[in-house]
Amino acid sequence: MILIVTSIPGLITGALVYGMAGGKLKSELLQMHNKQIDQRARNIDAQLTNLELMLSHWAFDTKFDYSLSSRNFIQDFEKARDITKTLLVMQGSNTMNKLVGLYLGGEGQPVLFDPEYGMISSEQEKTTYDSLLQSGKVAYWTDMSFNAQRPQSKELTLVHQIPGGSLNPFGALYIRLDNEKVGDMLRTMTPYDGGKTFLLQDNGSLFASTGESDSESAFVEQLKEAIAERGKTEDSFLLQWNGATFTVTYGKFSRIADSWTYVSASPISSITAPVVFISKLIFTVSLSALLIAAVLAWFASRTIYSPVKRLMNVLLGEKTLADDPGDEFSLIERQWNHLNRESTELHTRLSEQLPYVKESFLHQLLQGYLYAYSEEDLLERMGRYKWDVSNHRFIVIYVQLTGIASLEGKFKYGDEGLVTFAAVNMIEEFAAKHFEQSKAINFHDLAAGLLVIAPKDDSCEEELALFGEELTHAVNSILNMRLTIAISEPSDAVAQIPLAFEEVKHAANQRYFNNENQMIAMSRLHAVGEGAAEQAYPFALEREFIQALRTGQESDAYELLSAFLAALSHAGAKAVDVQQGMLHLLGSVQHAIMVSGIQPNRLFRCVNMYEQLSQIREPQLILAWFQNKVCAPFLGELGNRSDYQVKRLIEQAMVYLQQNYMKDVSLDHCADHIGMNPFFLSKSFKQVTGKNFIDYLTGLRMEKAKELLRESGLKINDVAEQVGYQHSYFNRIFKKLEGMTPSRYRELSQS
Repeated sequence: MILIVTSIPGLITGALVYGMAGGKLKSELLQMHNKQIDQRARNIDAQLTNLELMLSHWAFDTKFDYSLSSRNFIQDFEKARDITKTLLVMQGSNTMNKLVGLYLGGEGQPVLFDPEYGMISSEQEKTTYDSLLQSGKVAYWTDMSFNAQRPQSKELTLVHQIPGGSLNPFGALYIRLDNEKVGDMLRTMTPYDGGKTFLLQDNGSLFASTGESDSESAFVEQLKEAIAERGKTEDSFLLQWNGATFTVTYGKFSRIADSWTYVSASPISSITAPVVFISKLIFTVSLSALLIAAVLAWFASRTIYSPVKRLMNVLLGEKTLADDPGDEFSLIERQWNHLNRESTELHTRLSEQLPYVKESFLHQLLQGYLYAYSEEDLLERMGRYKWDVSNHRFIVIYVQLTGIASLEGKFKYGDEGLVTFAAVNMIEEFAAKHFEQSKAINFHDLAAGLLVIAPKDDSCEEELALFGEELTHAVNSILNMRLTIAISEPSDAVAQIPLAFEEVKHAANQRYFNNENQMIAMSRLHAVGEGAAEQAYPFALEREFIQALRTGQESDAYELLSAFLAALSHAGAKAVDVQQGMLHLLGSVQHAIMVSGIQPNRLFRCVNMYEQLSQIREPQLILAWFQNKVCAPFLGELGNRSDYQVKRLIEQAMVYLQQNYMKDVSLDHCADHIGMNPFFLSKSFKQVTGKNFIDYLTGLRMEKAKELLRESGLKINDVAEQVGYQHSYFNRIFKKLEGMTPSRYRELSQS
């Protein structure tokens, strides 16, 4: 049955092709045929135009001017020979030219170059050639007989009177075309047997055709009548003639002083014959195959059913076909659809959830939440997530972006999630280019991670370097951000990945705080860090900044804060050092706030300021955060607690103490200096600074004394005098406030 069915499409195809030959295919072939006729008609038009241009060119040549009308060619035989050569050249310029001649009439004896020089003696011949000059046209086409003995033998002739452009021509140049060559040219428009092609003048007379007797043909007359009835200048139609169908195409030629119509008629049977033959051949072959298939069907069916029977036994199991409605193939189809639907659903769920499951697993692994799993369990889980971990090792990369504060409007502070998302997409793209297996993790805080799984025999150093360079260039040019890339040492065990992740995170904090691209490899981190100078903490700037805050000097406080941060982040400073210094400054500011009688929790609304500050990695953002989140609330609170004039007076008092702390300064002296009442000064001083007058003076002297002890080699007596104390009293008060003697303090600070 299958073999029989396979033969049926051949029969259908043959029948369709045969039907299309008389329908759509026939229409397509006719349309293609008409286009070919139009193209070939344009070619014929171009050839005739070339003949007209050539003859017009020679008609205006000086060889054929008025000097020929009175020349004696017998005496001037050189001129006659020159004209003959010219005519021969013209004759050979086109294969359709049968003869190119020159007729010179006038009052004297007519002369004919045909193309040799000759005289016209016959009056009948003279009348024939004189008609060339009596048409009233300078250039024209005609079909005339030059042989008086055979008037029915006409030739298509192109005539141009000479000299060209003259109102009184005395001769004519003419080209007689070869009727056989003209017929061959017209046959190109009808390449099929049984067709007709001809050219008509507007008056309806036959001008040229593929046969000599076409002008008297009944078929040609029928074509003329059909074209005249249609009344169009160009068209194509079907014509029935003697039981055959012809496709007729006609159009217009614009010739010199005239208009021609070309007509091409071709039998449709000649056009569609190849298609009909092919369709019959297909039909015959298919019918033969059908007969052979009928013979082989019985033998093939027994062999074909054997695997179907085995498949049915597998699908049915204990059941029989009677227990399930339908034939074998219906049952196979239902079972297949059921299994395929379940498989598709499972694959769809897996493909949808696998990226999220892998990312969740990797997050837990990096954060150390899977510490209880053994190495075998972790390898098995990674294998289930489609990672090839056999004979592989693991590399952890930590990527940190900086420079969001200098993006010039592309992003702003608060767009960290968007910037990180774009960076993670770039990381995944470049990682897929350089590594066979990798997975990126988005931490949403201008940081991302990348786990690379590489073969154990591959060091990956070159690929890691190329990956870092390409990623850095892309992030710099597209996101306008700077990149710090920390690369761990390769690890052979999955359980070591969390430790490697912590190491690269700490390594990223070892970056230089100059907001430049940096790549840190754990294998070279210790070597790079050897001999690095310890960071000097700017204590003096801290004191001046705290004092400016206490006295409400906003502009001075902000300038000192910028100077403090600049001192911390000098060339060569590392991010961890700058961050620790700013955290220390935050602690000093909170201490000053508490001393001023303000509760930091109320001022900062119970926000963990240390946690916020530790998350900021850029100088501009650290400076802005300190100004907006720390200084501004404190200065605002101070402004609400004391008026401006009092703060200015207290500021003057503090400046006076800073300049005269080494002298015998008292509350009365200071009050006299700034013009205040001693009692009011003491009260306002406590309110503004949070300290009593004497406590502030003592603290100022102690800070200066500690500075001298640390940074100078003065004797203890000299240090005491420098800060305004007697030696014995200085030792007692220093030990009381600092818990140790000045000598001990110097020893500890210098060690």
